[in-house]
Amino acid sequence: MASQEIEALASALARLPGLGPRSARRAVLYLVKNREQALPALLDALGVVREKLLECDTCGNVDTRNPCGICADPRRDLKALCVVEDVADLWALDRSRLFSGRYHVLGGKLSALDGIGPEDLNIAGLLSRVEEGGVDEVVLAMNATLEGQTTAHYIAERLEAFPVRITALAHGLPVGGELDYLDEGTLAQALRARRPVD
Repeated sequence: MASQEIEALASALARLPGLGPRSARRAVLYLVKNREQALPALLDALGVVREKLLECDTCGNVDTRNPCGICADPRRDLKALCVVEDVADLWALDRSRLFSGRYHVLGGKLSALDGIGPEDLNIAGLLSRVEEGGVDEVVLAMNATLEGQTTAHYIAERLEAFPVRITALAHGLPVGGELDYLDEGTLAQALRARRPVD
């Protein structure tokens, strides 16, 4: 049996996404065995993040500066704006290095069951950014869920009043995917989005 303090640490780590009780215990054991090297570095990093973490006033990204590194980057395309549900989506898209524009984080998605309406999301901030001008294209990068697509549809309707091109991410067959392993929703989307063969 581990001490109450070690169990409390394992319990705290187990609440992190992607870590269950077993993985958390392994992480704690690693930290205990390597406490001279691993613990100070981890504590320093956590302390810095705790003190310096900010939410970008422009896009909603989290960073240690405001505006964030993406919004402050002069190499970014000011005419393209990608709308995402959450910061994790922003980081995933930006990690691909395929989108050179700027981002806007909504902070969630519309969900009647959870009581989340348009006023609970950063939609007003998005409309203000588009209204300021300079944006030619808004990419709606919502997740392929019912709530995500409902959110995208709502935003598209709100953006109709502005002279911007509204696009969405393509959905369908994953690269290397086999048809018999795909769910019906993915297959239906792939069939609806079919295109001519070149």
